[in-house]
This record gives sequence, structure tokens and C-alpha cells, in this order.
Amino acid sequence: QVQLVESGGGLVQPGGSLRLSCAATTNISRITYGRWYRQAPEKEREFLATITPEGHASVVDSVRGRFSISTDSAKKTLYLQMSSLKPEDTAVYYCNNDIIADPKGKPTNYWGRGTQVTVSS
Repeated sequence: QVQLVESGGGLVQPGGSLRLSCAATTNISRITYGRWYRQAPEKEREFLATITPEGHASVVDSVRGRFSISTDSAKKTLYLQMSSLKPEDTAVYYCNNDIIADPKGKPTNYWGRGTQVTVSS
């Protein structure tokens, strides 16, 4: 069973940067579609960014120019690079990937458990 684990969260000052990672706990073939979401306290989960199997990346307007999504060359780890962080970026960040576990299999969607990002001075 594939499980996704996010890492890289923590406490950062306003204006700072963090890079979140999302990796599977077992060996996989590759990520096809990768996505990042976040959920702030008492708010709904918010979609942030996606990357396609061809490597086309896009982010929502609210974080464009500050956040970017990428994968490693093997397409097994998903990243979210965040810069110029603001207090309103404080949230739990989740990855959501379509993963091909077996090279002969089909993509299956998985969620990570989330990593806390707190932006505060």
C-alpha cells in the first residue's frame, strides 16, 4: 500500500522560504499528476498547484510568483518551493498524487497526511 509523507514544514519568519517534499514510503514507478493543497484553521482545503506527466506546472493566482511545484528527475518525489512567505500562508500543506506503483499498473490517487507550515515572527 502506497503512503505519501510530506516533509519540510515548520516555523518560518515572514519573508522566508521553505521547500516541501512529498515522497512515497514504498518504491513506486512514478508520479503522473502531482498536486499541492493547503488547509488553514477553520477554512476549506485550498488547491495550490499541479504538475502534469509532461512536466507542465501551474499554480493558482494567490501564490503565483512565490510558490512553484516540481518533481525530481525520476518523478518519484514532489516538491513545493515557497518563498516570500506571509502569515496568511500558515496552514497544513498536503500533497495529492496520481501514482503508478507498478510499471504495468494504472495511476491511483493518494493523499499525504500533511505538514504544518507556520509563518510568524
